[in-house]
Amino acid sequence: MRHVRTASLLVAVPAAVLLAAPNPVQANEELLVMQGNPAEWVMPTGDYANTRYSALSQINKGNVGKLQTAWTFSTGVLRGHEGGPLVIGDTMYINTPFPNIVFALDLNDDGRIIWKYEPKQDPDTIPVMCCDTVNRGVAYADGKIFQYQADATLVALDAKTGKKVWSARNGDPKKGATGTSAPMIVKDKVIVGISGGEFGVQGHITAYDIKTGKRVWRGYSVGPDSDTLMDPQKTTHLGKPVGKNSGTNTWKGDLWKIGGGTTWGWYSYDPDLDLIYYGSGNPSTWNPTQRPGDNRWSMTIWARNPDTGMVKWVYQMTPHDEWDFDGVNEMILADIPVKGKMRKVLVHFDRNGFGYTLDRATGELLVAEKYDPSVNWATHVDMKTGRPQVVSKYSTDQNGADVNTKGVCPAALGSKDQQPAAFSPRTGLFYVPTNHLCMDYEPFKVAYTAGQPYVGATLSMFPAPGGTHLGNFIAWDAGEGKIVWSNPEPFSVWSGALATAGDVVFYGTLEGYLKAVDANTGQELYRFKTPSGIIGNVNTYMHKGKQYIAVLSGIGGWAGIGLAAGLTEPTAGLGAVGAYQALSNYTQLGGVLTVFTLPD
Repeated sequence: MRHVRTASLLVAVPAAVLLAAPNPVQANEELLVMQGNPAEWVMPTGDYANTRYSALSQINKGNVGKLQTAWTFSTGVLRGHEGGPLVIGDTMYINTPFPNIVFALDLNDDGRIIWKYEPKQDPDTIPVMCCDTVNRGVAYADGKIFQYQADATLVALDAKTGKKVWSARNGDPKKGATGTSAPMIVKDKVIVGISGGEFGVQGHITAYDIKTGKRVWRGYSVGPDSDTLMDPQKTTHLGKPVGKNSGTNTWKGDLWKIGGGTTWGWYSYDPDLDLIYYGSGNPSTWNPTQRPGDNRWSMTIWARNPDTGMVKWVYQMTPHDEWDFDGVNEMILADIPVKGKMRKVLVHFDRNGFGYTLDRATGELLVAEKYDPSVNWATHVDMKTGRPQVVSKYSTDQNGADVNTKGVCPAALGSKDQQPAAFSPRTGLFYVPTNHLCMDYEPFKVAYTAGQPYVGATLSMFPAPGGTHLGNFIAWDAGEGKIVWSNPEPFSVWSGALATAGDVVFYGTLEGYLKAVDANTGQELYRFKTPSGIIGNVNTYMHKGKQYIAVLSGIGGWAGIGLAAGLTEPTAGLGAVGAYQALSNYTQLGGVLTVFTLPD
């Protein structure tokens, strides 16, 4: 068994100690305390560090095989359930895909509905949601539940009654801007991003006042320094100042105004460094020949000050993206040994197939290695420049010509999409749900019209060479950049992982299985078939002395878009329908919460 001496600060150190530390920079003090209580699950990713780790161990690798269902709850909504439950005291909070119903459920009465909030949204929002009508969950703070709706409206609800306290419009769906991500609370602010990179939205992240809903600041991904909130001399990229207007000078003309870089993934926060971290997505359009240059700062890891939005450092993973390798996947904060030295790091598994380990204070690149052996579009990442070394035959920008580039690995949905990984401080390993697909990619010229798709590419996806399976669930050593073990799965693993102190790791499959595996070896210890495919995130909590495991099932998301939207053409769903056509033999639409526990 591998052990690290110190886990992430936010995991290993009790919240009360953090609060008592000398001159700490405080997050929301309530959440700092609450995240230290493993009986609750108070944030979408469990804690500010995005570890998805629980210190509960009543369910462990010795008894997990005895799990049984405790109770279930139907949401009444179909399509992709991509979020997960929060547990605050004796109440569980869940939400659904569009129309984004929020439920408060009584844990003392097997999920009795305490209240239900159902917003009225224009159904015309649905066609401008790129890859299903998903939502990744609600957030809690200050006696409120915060939901970010499909129509880009941020809503604060009274946690006890469900009554709306305030709402704020964060984008215009008529121009393709939508909301799919879970909010994050930092100090007195609610942080949200924006979806719509396939509609030419200029990506941004925005902070709202937790009490009033008033907008405090907004930082764009692309644009002049006044938009991106960058200081040309103080903001760094790999240790060097980014220079004046770095968010425009690698774009042709004013294409940055419709340049994408949307921010629909996950957000993390280090209260000691007082920095929030997140990733920006693909540049618009998908046809790279129409937007020459590095297209900064799409495809980038960001470190921002939560009070002002000012950027401390950035790192662009895929300059001049030619494959839709969005950079929005979660940033996991941990203290681990890197080449023999303990470091405070940020670990990120990018769509482009590389697992990155960076110093989270400075943005120094420490490790960049492939976490799927099929990745072929680049040979490696140059550790001095940070640039991937692209293999010319897999470039989709072939001297200005629209060429059907074949056999690119990974496919556009990446070696991993937004489905969040987990980190165990007990093993020092990261547990990563992955995809194992390749694609043919043919760009075509496209014109921008507000509110209309701005894609410009036709894709076909298929299994990676050497097998028919479409996914793997892996354990990763982020200090060395190596796979420790890997379990193949027939379909992509599209659920979020959960690691526990019982040395068990949980995840869900697209066929609908909840699985439990040994954290050290990957040996499967338990499986249960839920009513629909799982793209939700597995959580755990303790209630009246018993530990529970909870997960939403409901097939959908990009991988399940064929089932969710009734699509049949192989190239539909931006290429995903053909790759997952066999999924209908194993599962159908649903929307069910399943809760597990050990028998009495």
